[in-house]
Amino acid sequence: MRKVIRFAGIIVALLLLAVLILPFVIKADDFRPRLESELSKALGREVKVGSLKLAILSGGVTADDLSVGDDPAFSPTPFVQAKSITLGVDLWTLIFSRKLHVTGLTIDQPQVTLLQSPAGEWNFSSLSQKSAPAAQTAPEPPAAGGSGLDLSVKLVKITNGRFSLGRTGRQHWTPLVLEKVNAELRDFSPANVCPFSLGTTVAGGGAIKLDGKAGPLNPADAAMTPVSASLTVTGLDLAASGLHEYAPSVAGMISFDGSGESTGDIVNLKGHLKAEKLKLARNGTAARRPVEFEFAAEHNMKKHAGVLRRGDIHIGSAPSSLTGTYGERGEAMLVAMNLSGPNMPLQELEGMLPAMGIELPHGSSLQGGTASVKLAMEGPLDRLVTSGTVSLNKTRLAGFDLPSRLSTIERLAGIQGGPDTEIEIFATKVRMAPEGLSADEIQFIAPAVGELNGSGTVSPANALDFKMRATVHTGGVMAVISNTPIPFLVQGTCAQPTFHPDLKAVVKEEVQNVESDVKKAAGSLLKGLLGGKKDK
Repeated sequence: MRKVIRFAGIIVALLLLAVLILPFVIKADDFRPRLESELSKALGREVKVGSLKLAILSGGVTADDLSVGDDPAFSPTPFVQAKSITLGVDLWTLIFSRKLHVTGLTIDQPQVTLLQSPAGEWNFSSLSQKSAPAAQTAPEPPAAGGSGLDLSVKLVKITNGRFSLGRTGRQHWTPLVLEKVNAELRDFSPANVCPFSLGTTVAGGGAIKLDGKAGPLNPADAAMTPVSASLTVTGLDLAASGLHEYAPSVAGMISFDGSGESTGDIVNLKGHLKAEKLKLARNGTAARRPVEFEFAAEHNMKKHAGVLRRGDIHIGSAPSSLTGTYGERGEAMLVAMNLSGPNMPLQELEGMLPAMGIELPHGSSLQGGTASVKLAMEGPLDRLVTSGTVSLNKTRLAGFDLPSRLSTIERLAGIQGGPDTEIEIFATKVRMAPEGLSADEIQFIAPAVGELNGSGTVSPANALDFKMRATVHTGGVMAVISNTPIPFLVQGTCAQPTFHPDLKAVVKEEVQNVESDVKKAAGSLLKGLLGGKKDK
């Protein structure tokens, strides 16, 4: 037994001795010129690697740093800079054949800058093009001691990386920064389809997970390599991450679960998106209800344009649909979309009003009933113009007594009110733009009052300026004027509306009535002077 233990001890000692001696016997750095040359040829960029050191215990070769040159058309600075790299190697081949057979590559803490030009080209598009002038200006150094290099990478790993995605020619474009990037590319070969995975956090808030397959590598443009992948996004802060560049007024927290396929520059996307605390208008506040969006779209990666073929919106149990096109023009994103939502429960929609900067009278709320919208949205996202029709049916504006507010107008003083305002129908044509909201052809039927008609505007500060007419439906004294429209003004703000008689309209009506009476009297007088019409 003692002999066995002694023999095992000797073996262990020899192994430890080998570990200590091999780094001095095998000079891994002798392979560095050949490694730089081969990597430069493979990537089409100048590659620089720090001194190579043999790491027996980890079964590989390490280097202190890595640098990959950028496309000169984009930047003179490196495209990739890494703190260290580890090459997985076949130690048996290295020791006995003095050949560096690279089976894996781990890049630690790389700083990667991804840039896209206005024409849609990426700075990594030319990675697959076999040209690296800087790396080939000198003759390839001979391998020391007859040593050779064999690149057959089965696994490429990135650990704790930082990626910056930006656009050239954009003065006000904030790059999207991905932190703690951990990625794997398995069974890498330019001619094959290779599985990959990526996990990262977004600077400003959010996490991204991507799994899929890519390849074969497009030899003309690496960015056009076919890809199919599933994507999961959680807790993405639109404003803090800088993803609201096209529409600075928009904010909220986004989660997404979907998939996409690309055979080149066109990507077909589908998935489910959920937006919480959504804000859509400059003067808006966070919505109280989440918005869920099921969609299918076709997107052109170079043109930053596409078609939304299906867009099903759900705000609770309130459904609507959004379809249309979008496309980048200059530094703006132009859209042409149509929104349709018939018979949506108002209770579900009320929580979205703050997001659009719409206020109800102070202390009031909408209870029951439905809403229907049919809207067209056109123009840049930051200066969007929305027009169409909006209607509310059989709802109650609780906490707002419209008859008592109208009773301040002398000719409407006889209307009896209550704590709430019942609304049979409210319908109007609307136009929403950066300069405010305009409403035309308003039809407002409230059983306690009658029918209100008119038009007006709401400023971005929610100031009201409406000219209205009331046709009162009531009995008693008011029945005498029930068929005579009564003009009045709505001013103040959405939160505190005020109602006043429209004196100009009243005077105009009186003048018109006098003129009408004078015309009638003159006609009668003329008819009398001429003896009237003779009977045949």
